[in-house]
Amino acid sequence: MIGNFIADHVKGKQINSYSEGIVKGIQLHRQIDSYTDSHETVLESKLRLRKRYRHYAPVIIDIFYDHFLAVNWHNYSSIALGEYSQYIHTIISKYQAILPEKSNFFFQYMLKNDILEAYSKVIGIERVLKGMARRTPFESGMETATEELVEYYALFEQEFTHFFPQLRHFVEVQLLTFSTSDTPKPSHLPAH
Repeated sequence: MIGNFIADHVKGKQINSYSEGIVKGIQLHRQIDSYTDSHETVLESKLRLRKRYRHYAPVIIDIFYDHFLAVNWHNYSSIALGEYSQYIHTIISKYQAILPEKSNFFFQYMLKNDILEAYSKVIGIERVLKGMARRTPFESGMETATEELVEYYALFEQEFTHFFPQLRHFVEVQLLTFSTSDTPKPSHLPAH
């Protein structure tokens, strides 16, 4: 779980400074990213946003899919989203000393804004996208992307609902290749 959380902020040889379990989490996160980026359903979702948001479309779709995961959480886990959110906070806080700076910054943001719960509401997605737009070096337009989320809500949700079980299956297969006891069970994986 920790490797999955920090994966985007671990570059090059930095990976060698982490334990085997965390390295496997980083590797799993990257496999999930690769699988997601090339999935035809995800590509359809991105295409709907590509003209207006260009290379930011994949980032926006990732956030939209997080929204649909949060909204439909009860279909994928027997643990309530709020309880799962607290569980995640507890686990990450135990490893806070080894988090990369950007991961730690995001963790503080997660705690302050209860981000997993916030993702379940369109207003929460709008806040996240506005924050991301402020941090991009170029004009992204991401702050307006909830317009498309609302306009094509049913279509995006349908695409997510088609994609997510396939992603879960992919993750389950990948986890079979891991043999350490600190590998998370599929039902406890974070959204990415």
